[in-house]
Amino acid sequence: MHRFSTVVLLGTLTLAIGCGGGSNTPAMNKIATPTQNVQAITVDGGPPAFVTANGAPYVDGAFVTITVCAPGSTTSCNTIDHILVDTGSYGLRVLSSLSGGELAVTLPATSISGTPLGECVQFADTSFLWGPVETADIKIAGEQASSVPVNVVGDTTFATVPSSCNTGGPDDDTLNTLGANGILGLGPFPQDCGPGCASGIPPSGMYYQCPTSGCVPSLVSVPLQVQNPISLFAADNNGVIVELPTPSGPQATLSGSLVFGIGTQSNNALGGATVLTLDSNGNFTTTVSGISGAMSQSFIDSGSNALFFDDNNLASCQTNTFFYCPLTPASLTATNSSSNGASTNVSFSVANADSIFNSFPNDAVIPGLAGPSNTGGASFDWGLPFFYGRNVFTSIAGTTAPGGQTPYWAY
Repeated sequence: MHRFSTVVLLGTLTLAIGCGGGSNTPAMNKIATPTQNVQAITVDGGPPAFVTANGAPYVDGAFVTITVCAPGSTTSCNTIDHILVDTGSYGLRVLSSLSGGELAVTLPATSISGTPLGECVQFADTSFLWGPVETADIKIAGEQASSVPVNVVGDTTFATVPSSCNTGGPDDDTLNTLGANGILGLGPFPQDCGPGCASGIPPSGMYYQCPTSGCVPSLVSVPLQVQNPISLFAADNNGVIVELPTPSGPQATLSGSLVFGIGTQSNNALGGATVLTLDSNGNFTTTVSGISGAMSQSFIDSGSNALFFDDNNLASCQTNTFFYCPLTPASLTATNSSSNGASTNVSFSVANADSIFNSFPNDAVIPGLAGPSNTGGASFDWGLPFFYGRNVFTSIAGTTAPGGQTPYWAY
């Protein structure tokens, strides 16, 4: 199951990688006004300290501001900006102030039989995150999730990174490597692991009990796992909508809305969106014209900053090698289909990433980014550029929502 987005450093440009690819989108999508269940989101260059340190913006990242409180407190709270909105992962991961983040409140540790619990997040590019699991109240717009297990990454006072967590790739536990103050995982499942981490053999590289003698892989009951906070809201808890307008081209910023709930209020109706029911791994199937084979492990991931799929007809970039660089923009068509019999066509273009970054070095909104997925043609990761000009619905497994069986993505 794809539980996390990929975060990658690309030369002089630090970019969170996933899928994307400037697409031909509906003519007009309505953007909800901030209210009880609506929080403003912004695509910009990321935290100012990150931009200053790296000399370039975080490209195609959608950020939100949240409030984190000690459980039950209305005074021991911390409002944190530039949290990455990620429909490809689950739960809140917030960067410790010890590693450049803004978390300034003390949160109680989550433990098993008195032993502190740690979590490791390993990404497809071999980078990783590590830190303790702690408990917090999370407030976004007028919604609140109480006593939520969250992952505090980059806490240098916590246990040393276990060898089975360290993939040998970059450690993304600092602001300069992560490019955000945290990740808000709003994907289609209520926890980041589920039954697979609660029974059987403990998955190495996921959860750990950390006594003073050193951390060891551990089974963790579902309630103690890092949770998708939407599923714990008192209302509007069956999913989320990411709403972003269509950019005119590369530009500095783009404003939209994060809407909680599907069909629970007048501002979150499913309407005529096409519903793609997901399999047990959270995937649907994408086929791309001109590419043989079905990509049956495809997904929609706002935490990725490009469209990622394998196409031998597209040349990789010389400088930003994680992206494609066709000599002229390539126009492609894909069909997304799912087990409920629904299918929808998506037209999109792939631009020359090296040329765009050279021409628009200070712009954070870059339609048309795409790159190889390196999955042997198994998946198409529809990253943030797919969201431009669309209202994209993510329903949560086990909930009831308009559109049929959950979980699903719809647009």
